[in-house]
Order: sequence, then C-alpha cells, then structure tokens
Amino acid sequence: MIRQDYTRIDPKRRSTLDHKKKQFATPTYKQQEYPHRLNIYEIPPTAEITLEQFEQWAIDRLRILAEIEACSFRNKTPAETAAHITPLLQNWLPLHSNTSSSAGSQDESLKLERQKDHYSHYILRLAFSLTEDLRRRFARIENSLFKLRFQNDDTRERQAFVESLKLDWEIVSEEERRALGADLMNATPGLKRQEIEEGGWFKVDFETVPELVEGRRVYLKAGKAYVPVREQMSIVVAGFNTKLDKGLELAARALPRLDEDERLTPILNHLSKNFATPDSTLADSDSALPGASINAFSIDPLSQHFPLCMRNLHMTLRKNSHLKHFGRLQYTLFLKGIGLTLEDCLIFWRQAFKLITDDTFNKEYRYNVRHAYGDVGGDAIRRGRGYSPFSCQKILTEHPPGSGESHGCPYRHFSVENLTTLLQTTGVNDKDLLRGVKEDVENKRFHIACNRVFEWAHKGEIKRVKEDGTWGAADLDTIVHPNTYFKRSYLLTTGERRGDEMEM
Repeated sequence: MIRQDYTRIDPKRRSTLDHKKKQFATPTYKQQEYPHRLNIYEIPPTAEITLEQFEQWAIDRLRILAEIEACSFRNKTPAETAAHITPLLQNWLPLHSNTSSSAGSQDESLKLERQKDHYSHYILRLAFSLTEDLRRRFARIENSLFKLRFQNDDTRERQAFVESLKLDWEIVSEEERRALGADLMNATPGLKRQEIEEGGWFKVDFETVPELVEGRRVYLKAGKAYVPVREQMSIVVAGFNTKLDKGLELAARALPRLDEDERLTPILNHLSKNFATPDSTLADSDSALPGASINAFSIDPLSQHFPLCMRNLHMTLRKNSHLKHFGRLQYTLFLKGIGLTLEDCLIFWRQAFKLITDDTFNKEYRYNVRHAYGDVGGDAIRRGRGYSPFSCQKILTEHPPGSGESHGCPYRHFSVENLTTLLQTTGVNDKDLLRGVKEDVENKRFHIACNRVFEWAHKGEIKRVKEDGTWGAADLDTIVHPNTYFKRSYLLTTGERRGDEMEM
C-alpha cells in the first residue's frame, strides 16, 4: 500500500484551508452594495433568492432582450430603439438613478431594482452560455442594453461610475495634447479647437475602440488611439464587452456542475429555448373584447384578425370539415382564449364536422373539447379551468406537424414556396414584404416574420394610433402570442381603446 503524504498541498485545493475541514467549512456570503445605477457585472451575486425570484427576474430581463433584438432585426435607428425600449424597461426592469430618492443609493427600492438587474443578468448568462451562438447573441444584446442605459444615465452618476471602473487608459498630458493639436482636430470630425484645448483626452490601445477606428473618429499613433472625453462611452462599452466575453466562457465551464441541481437545470433550459421567442401566457382579462360578439356563428368574420397559424387551421377546417388531434387542440385553445364559451365551442366544432353523425362526434370529439376547457378531467385540470392557449414559443418548439396535419407555425414548418402561397391566399401580395418574410424565415426569425406581416396589414391603423397618442410603444411591442395578435388586430381595426393584452 502506498502511503499518502498529507503534508503536501494539492495544487487544485485552496492552500488557505485545511483540505480535511474543507467539506465542513461554512461559506460566507457578502451582501452586494450597489452605489451606482449602472453595473458592469464583474462580481457574481452571492446572496440567497427564492426560486420564484430566480425564474421571474430572468423572464422579465428576457422580455427586454427579445425586444432589443427585434428592433435590430427591423433595422430601427438607435433613437427609435430607445423610444421603444424605454417604457418597457420602466415596466419590466426599472433602474432609477440615485437622485430619484432622498436616501440615494441606500434607498431600499433602488437596492431591490439593482439586485434584480444584477441577478437576472447572471441567470441569463448561465442559460445562454451553452453554445457559441447563444453566447454571441447574448453578448450583443446585453451590449446594446448597457449602451442604452449608459447614454440615459445622469451625467454626474455616469462620471462617478466610469471613475469607479479603473479602466486601462492613459490620460494625455497637456504638453502632448498641444503638440498634437492640429492632428487631433483633423482626425476627430466635429471637434472644435476649444474642445481640443480644454477637453480631456485618453490614450488607449486602438483595438479596444473598434467602432471609433472604423468610423475614423480618433487619431492613431504608435498603436494608440487618442479618444476625447465625449467618446468615452466607446471605451467603457469595449471594457464591458471584454469582461462579458470572459464571464460567458467561465459560465460555460461551470454549466456541467449545475446538472446535479434538479431545481435550476429545467429553468435554465426553458429560458435558453425561449431566446428564439419569449414565452407568454394569456391573462384572464385578455378574453374580454369591448363590443365584440364572439359566438359559434361569428368565427368566420372574425378569422380576418387571426394570425397565419390559426387562419391556416380555420381554412383547412372549412375545406376538409376535419382537423387532426393537435390541430383541434391548438385551435380550440385559441378560440377559448378569444372568449368563445364552452357551449359555443361545442356548437362550432359540431357544425364544422358536418360529415359525421352526432353519435360519432359525441363519442370521439366532444370530451376533448370539454377537457380543454377544464369541464372534465382530473381535479388539477378542473381547478385550473383547463389548458392555456398555446404561445408562439410552444407552437414553434412542441409537436411539429406530420403528414396530413395542419397545426404548428407556417413560418416555421412550411416551405418558403408553400408559405408564400398561403400568404398570397390571405391577401398578402406586396413583393418587398414577401422578400422580407423570406429573409426572416431563412434566418429562423419566425416571430419577426409574423410581426412584419401584422405591421404591413395594419400600417394605417398603427400610424393613426401613434399620431393621436392613444397607443404607446409598450402597446405595440413584439407579438409573441396568437391571442395577442387577434386582440391587437381587432382593436386596431375597430378603433376600440385597448386594455392590458398579455402577461409574459
């Protein structure tokens, strides 16, 4: 037997702690302080939070990131993106400055806001560090969010935050600034001589500010870029990107250890899947439409407001007088979500299945409709009033249609040729729009393609509600649920005032 020498220190162990006592050591957690509104997310959070907070905080942040990505896909300008995202941030991820409270950074509500921002970032960092594609997308969108917040921050607080970072830059001396005055003016467009003489300048490695170099907005000499104070955002954002990329690599290495925790792994997997399109659920208030007559006999005229997935199911049902199981389930839950009662839904399906007898319908189909509404089934089904209408994320990722089936998302499950034919059947003939939809589908931006069609079909109504101020940016955010599509289309077309649409 080989005698083991316990006096040697294993290089993989911490030398500050006896390896015999390591497993019994009590971990010490430091409560995070948030003196600044902005955060570069360099220090991981260590305090305890509930599982509900873990999931809900991540979902709220995911909403924001999805909207930012949608804005970039639609080629919105930075100003348009800021106008669209700012009200959504106030609703889902508020982050107020120290001057908004008399207690400053010690205000408990500010601490909670900053804690939510801190934790939600790290939760999504774990969820999206699985693959290189997810890490790249996450870093790009987080960079946009950080840049938006940096630009909107209070001037004094922003400067205090920048000073706290201790970034690797060198202040240009007054003598060097005077010596290079002419070169700095020529290489920095829009900069006045007074700003060159009185303003501050930083000297950094040119590869840390690729945006400024690409735009020819800085003077380069001996591998250094001379950056004016007004362009310090580029340096800060570059530092943020560098730290985030390293953090994502570390998170990817730590992921295998989380497989042992059965509580967190399902949540993280769910979040990473939702990065394609955020999941959403239908609120109880969403089934009510002011002045709408929704019954078994009004579905045909109302179908003009349906999204393409439901319109395809409706047209197939009218053509064949039949739908297979998953098509019936998807369509039944959608009709339930728009406010169709169980009694009217049974009437609708019975009339639609006109090629079979009453006895066959009652034996083979009636129970499934009642079960979807929660009228029959187990206690949990009845207490929950049946199943919720399917979101876009659920339709995209679960139960892909097979031969002879009509459910699913046409943007996801149809060929480009069949999708184009279906869109033209519903009245979409604009060549530029069809070209944009094709590009979205080829790049797997299925919900963006659907939103593109919606905005084209309602461009006049959207322009009207924006001009008269009855709808804000938050009211026209990206649609991620078929029932939201229907309700928004109905309200825009009829001119009714909108209420709260969806809760994600």
